[in-house]
Amino acid sequence: MIVRRLFIAAVAAAAFAGGLSWSGVLLPKTPSDLVSQAQAVVGRPATPVSYAGVARRTTRRTVAATAAVTAPVYA
Repeated sequence: MIVRRLFIAAVAAAAFAGGLSWSGVLLPKTPSDLVSQAQAVVGRPATPVSYAGVARRTTRRTVAATAAVTAPVYA
């Protein structure tokens, strides 16, 4: 009974993992057709990969580093 449950759980886990990585092609022409292609989607300006988000963080880091370096000079 326990062996049967373990077997069913293993088959279900394998089917789930295979379903996640399957690209939908039944007979692939090349091995790379087995896995779907990743597509980057840039979202709102607050997302980490957007241009505005990167520019904002770079400016913030530059200002913080400059303030840390120049503060003792003027004090």
